[in-house]
Amino acid sequence: MEKTTVLITGCSSGIGLGLAVRLAADTARRFKVYATMRDLAKGERLLERLGGCCPDTLEVLQLDVTDPCSLAAAAQRVQGQRLDVLVCNAGVGLMGPLETCSDQAMKTIFDVNLFGAIRTIQAFLPAMKRRRAGRIIVSSSIGGLQGLPFNSVYCASKFAVEGLCESLAIVLRPFNIHLTLVECGPVNTSFLANLQRPDPEGSELQGLDAETRGLYHRYLRHCQSLFHDAAQEVEEVLQVFVEAIGTPCPPLRCVTTQLFAPLSRLRLASPDGSAYVRAMHDFVFGRSEAGGDQP
Repeated sequence: MEKTTVLITGCSSGIGLGLAVRLAADTARRFKVYATMRDLAKGERLLERLGGCCPDTLEVLQLDVTDPCSLAAAAQRVQGQRLDVLVCNAGVGLMGPLETCSDQAMKTIFDVNLFGAIRTIQAFLPAMKRRRAGRIIVSSSIGGLQGLPFNSVYCASKFAVEGLCESLAIVLRPFNIHLTLVECGPVNTSFLANLQRPDPEGSELQGLDAETRGLYHRYLRHCQSLFHDAAQEVEEVLQVFVEAIGTPCPPLRCVTTQLFAPLSRLRLASPDGSAYVRAMHDFVFGRSEAGGDQP
């Protein structure tokens, strides 16, 4: 049986690493995986998880989604192969009060999360269109569906990804190319530890008003509690990706957790947004922190 060819970005850790291992180690050997990452030195972890090289099912490639030359080289490497599935998983985070976010940090977030996904899709979409077959899976976030406090720029990048993919999915219907957004909530990976954020005791916050500093400290405690009590394990999230790869007609959106479902429903039920803003504020900071506009 001919293998399903899958290219995944962002495979040095977390979901990308786990998905590459899951598919390459498939006992029925149904997949040929191109696991890509910006720094090939981090590929050792992937090979260790697989117990060594798997030339029939895995090839590790260098790919930096912010570098058009790197993307072109990766596309050239798989040229001639039938790429069945493209998984755009590379992403970075940025947390903190908006006043502390530098221009460079904000540009990096959009360069990786939005423009990186666009460049990657642009590199591999023409071949899928010519074959009139394929599927594109994009790692998104609950933060692409609803605003999260102290994640303004990250949410903005993921909201943009959601709009990009929904618009593109409409055009791809006649080409038999399915596009799916996998919207993750808290997951036990290194993402939270690796994201860029100001030290709560550092100099970046010294110029802020005391009330915002207090809210940020409370938000960090909320995050610690949320990840401790409700974060999903990577394997649980991987199952959503695997189903999106194997389902004949995958949906546009797959949410990996129902943790935020009540807030999501409230956001839809109250189109002017005020009920959601109040509810999210209370969920994170508690009712005692409510502002003067609360009923």
